[in-house]
Amino acid sequence: MGIAPQEGNAVKSWTFALTLLAASGLAAPADPSPAPAAPASDRTTVIAVVGIAGSEEYGPIFSDEVDRWEKISAQADAKFLAIGRKAEGTTSDHDLFKQALEAEPKDGLGKLWIVLIGHGTFDGKEAKLNLRGPDVSATELALWLQPFHRPLAVIDTTSASAPFLTKLSGTDRVIITATRSGDEQNYARFGQYFVEALADPQSDLDKDGEISLLEAFLSASARTAEFYKTEGRLATEHPLIDDNGDGLGTPPDWFEGVRAVKKARDGASVDGPLAQQFVLLPSAEEQKLSPTLRAQRDKLELAVSRLRDQKATLAEDDYYARLEAILLPLAKLYPQPAGSVDK
Repeated sequence: MGIAPQEGNAVKSWTFALTLLAASGLAAPADPSPAPAAPASDRTTVIAVVGIAGSEEYGPIFSDEVDRWEKISAQADAKFLAIGRKAEGTTSDHDLFKQALEAEPKDGLGKLWIVLIGHGTFDGKEAKLNLRGPDVSATELALWLQPFHRPLAVIDTTSASAPFLTKLSGTDRVIITATRSGDEQNYARFGQYFVEALADPQSDLDKDGEISLLEAFLSASARTAEFYKTEGRLATEHPLIDDNGDGLGTPPDWFEGVRAVKKARDGASVDGPLAQQFVLLPSAEEQKLSPTLRAQRDKLELAVSRLRDQKATLAEDDYYARLEAILLPLAKLYPQPAGSVDK
């Protein structure tokens, strides 16, 4: 999209800004050649941690989930590591998980996806993922993740997982849990539906050719709710997502499409925009972008989202002036047609 000449006409500027806002994400930033191989710190990593099955019926389900994560990670050319799928010598799964995180780059543009699969427990004070040998608690995982400053997603698909959201929430993090309370301790089906959603074209709610973390969350949540409705059961799992760092979480019924339509209390920013930028299987156009260019684009789009949350509190002129100040740099990332003005 080209940049229109700026002639000091406020109406034209507002129209330009709104046009860019509406088109954001439909065109790829200028980068005609395929992106070069990313350094290790810019490569996506997926760590799947599977806990103890507890009974024979759950073993195959958890194993299938890990296999699906491995397959989709391979398709994405992401580094994949499975912990707990089989016994690894004398080292406990708890320690293998810790060691895997210690070995990961703490900075960089590459996203780190951590998937917790299995059963969870909550004793009223501490939530844990049940592993072979020592369990891992939400408090421990929060400590292990403190050194990380790269984009991070934790998808806790276990029962009683909600306390993990409160403990792990933070800047540049997306935290998803299968439950809204530590007291929801029955087996959670959400994880099964979640990994299926990542490869299901019907999960692409905004029809941009790829499935984001937010879209997978919404699709899996819908399937989870449909299961309990169809079976005539009382729902014992209610998924939450947090990506604004407030540790509160947002339920799926707050969203229409990929936009949250309900407002957070006290004017806090809503969840969702950051999760929409986590994509494990990018489209062909996205694959052409370098991690640096993609990070620049994502940062500007998040700024647009935050400004949009403040629109009701700003004068119209002020709002559009701020919007244009964000969208002009965003437009400069896009191809410029011959004869366009580039200021």
